[in-house]
Amino acid sequence: MFNCCHIVNLIMICQLNPTISVDTPLGKGHAIFLIDYGMHQNSCWVVALEENGVVKHFDSNDVVVSRNYTYKINTSGFGLHQESTEPFSD
Repeated sequence: MFNCCHIVNLIMICQLNPTISVDTPLGKGHAIFLIDYGMHQNSCWVVALEENGVVKHFDSNDVVVSRNYTYKINTSGFGLHQESTEPFSD
Protein backbone atom coordinates (compact mmCIF):
# COMPACT_ATOMS: atom_id res chain seq x y z
CA MET A 1 0.00 0.00 0.00
CA PHE A 2 1.33 3.43 -0.91
CA ASN A 3 0.34 6.50 1.07
CA CYS A 4 1.06 9.56 -1.06
CA CYS A 5 1.79 12.21 1.49
CA HIS A 6 2.58 15.36 -0.40
CA ILE A 7 2.84 16.76 -3.91
CA VAL A 8 4.67 20.08 -4.42
CA ASN A 9 5.72 21.45 -7.81
CA LEU A 10 5.31 18.00 -9.39
CA ILE A 11 7.48 16.32 -6.73
CA MET A 12 5.70 13.37 -5.15
CA ILE A 13 6.70 11.89 -1.80
CA CYS A 14 5.19 8.48 -1.01
CA GLN A 15 5.39 6.71 2.33
CA LEU A 16 5.84 2.97 1.79
CA ASN A 17 3.53 1.06 4.12
CA PRO A 18 4.64 -1.63 4.66
CA THR A 19 8.30 -0.84 4.09
CA ILE A 20 10.19 -2.64 1.31
CA SER A 21 13.35 -4.65 2.10
CA VAL A 22 16.14 -3.51 -0.21
CA ASP A 23 19.84 -3.99 -0.89
CA THR A 24 21.91 -0.80 -1.17
CA PRO A 25 25.62 -0.05 -1.67
CA LEU A 26 25.82 0.42 2.13
CA GLY A 27 24.05 -2.84 3.02
CA LYS A 28 20.54 -4.10 3.60
CA GLY A 29 17.79 -1.77 4.67
CA HIS A 30 14.11 -0.91 4.61
CA ALA A 31 12.77 1.66 2.14
CA ILE A 32 10.44 4.00 4.01
CA PHE A 33 9.83 6.77 1.47
CA LEU A 34 10.06 7.18 -2.29
CA ILE A 35 10.58 10.67 -3.74
CA ASP A 36 9.73 11.15 -7.41
CA TYR A 37 11.13 14.37 -8.90
CA GLY A 38 9.51 13.86 -12.30
CA MET A 39 10.41 12.25 -15.59
CA HIS A 40 13.77 14.00 -16.06
CA GLN A 41 15.42 12.78 -12.86
CA ASN A 42 15.75 9.40 -11.14
CA SER A 43 13.60 8.68 -8.13
CA CYS A 44 15.15 8.89 -4.68
CA TRP A 45 14.69 6.05 -2.17
CA VAL A 46 14.84 6.94 1.52
CA VAL A 47 16.19 3.85 3.31
CA ALA A 48 16.75 3.00 6.99
CA LEU A 49 19.82 0.73 7.10
CA GLU A 50 19.46 -2.49 9.11
CA GLU A 51 22.99 -2.42 10.51
CA ASN A 52 22.79 0.88 12.36
CA GLY A 53 19.38 2.47 11.67
CA VAL A 54 20.92 5.39 9.78
CA VAL A 55 18.56 6.89 7.20
CA LYS A 56 20.14 7.52 3.79
CA HIS A 57 18.95 8.68 0.38
CA PHE A 58 19.77 6.49 -2.65
CA ASP A 59 19.34 6.98 -6.37
CA SER A 60 16.98 4.45 -7.93
CA ASN A 61 19.94 2.91 -9.82
CA ASP A 62 21.53 1.96 -6.47
CA VAL A 63 18.57 0.08 -4.95
CA VAL A 64 17.58 -3.55 -5.56
CA VAL A 65 14.56 -5.16 -3.90
CA SER A 66 15.78 -7.86 -1.51
CA ARG A 67 15.09 -11.55 -2.03
CA ASN A 68 11.75 -12.73 -0.63
CA TYR A 69 10.86 -16.38 -1.21
CA THR A 70 7.37 -16.05 0.34
CA TYR A 71 6.25 -13.52 -2.26
CA LYS A 72 8.61 -14.84 -4.99
CA ILE A 73 10.46 -11.51 -5.24
CA ASN A 74 13.99 -11.50 -6.71
CA THR A 75 14.41 -15.27 -6.17
CA SER A 76 16.89 -15.57 -9.06
CA GLY A 77 19.69 -14.60 -6.67
CA PHE A 78 20.68 -11.31 -8.23
CA GLY A 79 21.34 -8.34 -5.98
CA LEU A 80 23.98 -5.84 -4.98
CA HIS A 81 25.66 -8.15 -2.45
CA GLN A 82 26.03 -11.23 -4.60
CA GLU A 83 29.10 -12.53 -6.42
CA SER A 84 27.62 -11.49 -9.75
CA THR A 85 28.72 -8.07 -11.00
CA GLU A 86 25.44 -7.63 -12.89
CA PRO A 87 22.45 -6.82 -10.63
CA PHE A 88 19.95 -7.96 -13.26
CA SER A 89 20.01 -10.41 -16.13
CA ASP A 90 18.35 -10.11 -19.53
